[in-house]
This record gives sequence, C-alpha cells and structure tokens, in this order.
Amino acid sequence: MIKASRILDFPIYATTQNRKALGPTCAELCLDTEHKSLAHVDKTAFSMYVPGLVSALPSEPQEVVIVGIEAHICVMQTTLDLLAHGHKVYVLADGVSSCNMEEVPIALRRLAREGAVVTTSESFLYELMGDAGIGEFKAIAGLVKEGKESTRDVLQTLCKI
Repeated sequence: MIKASRILDFPIYATTQNRKALGPTCAELCLDTEHKSLAHVDKTAFSMYVPGLVSALPSEPQEVVIVGIEAHICVMQTTLDLLAHGHKVYVLADGVSSCNMEEVPIALRRLAREGAVVTTSESFLYELMGDAGIGEFKAIAGLVKEGKESTRDVLQTLCKI
C-alpha cells in the first residue's frame, strides 16, 4: 500500500506503539525517509486517533484505508474511532494481522458490522482507480501482480479460520 500511495498520490499517516518500550516501526517501511508520511506519531493509546495524528488530518471526514498489526486491538480501536468521527473506513483483510491469527476474522466481522468496508488491497486499489484508462493503471496492476502470492496466502489462511 505504501508503494501504491506514491503511484496514486494518497497520503500516509502512521503511528508507532510506544517506541520507547517496544522499539521503532520497522525501518523497511521507510516511513520517515523514502515514503515520507504526513504524520508519524508515537503513541501509547491503542487507537491511532490521537491528538498528534488528528491534527495532521484534514478537518473534513475522509476516506481512510487501514493496514496494521493487532487487528483486534489497534486496528479495531482506530477504525471504531474513525467511524465515530464520520470517516469512511476501508480495512484491508490482507493488510492486517495479529499475533493470534484466530483474532483476525473475528475482528474483521465486527468491523464490518460497525460500518467499515472490509475488503482486499487489490479490490481497494481498483476501486480507487475506477478505470483502466488512467495513466497509473499499469503501475498499480504491476504492484498487484507482485503481491499476488502473499495476498493469496493470507486470504487462504483467513478463510480457513
């Protein structure tokens, strides 16, 4: 999704859960260098909806896509907070995880019941593009193809649970 954000020009907002105790967000994401997040906030709350991040968001409700770890904790609480503040929230089933994989489908079902759009990264990206005639289509199609195997593996695991 980070690569797609560069191609389709949508912003990244990131948080790190208690950097002092748990360490930084993995450096491979290059959130503060190559991909330049609009906000990268340290937090101790489980939700990302904290003052440092909220102040970086536009004042009008937005369409927000959520990826992250601990689907039943941080992803859950962030999504519920965003929904409560009027945002349309997409949660990418192949973009969330948990230390206990059995938690993920339970969290996704609850989030869908609460009003989030639970979908896949491929579905979200194609919905965002809307038309194969746009200039970015080929690059996004390449990204989707590049991640196809890992997406399939994640979704097959989720479907078994």
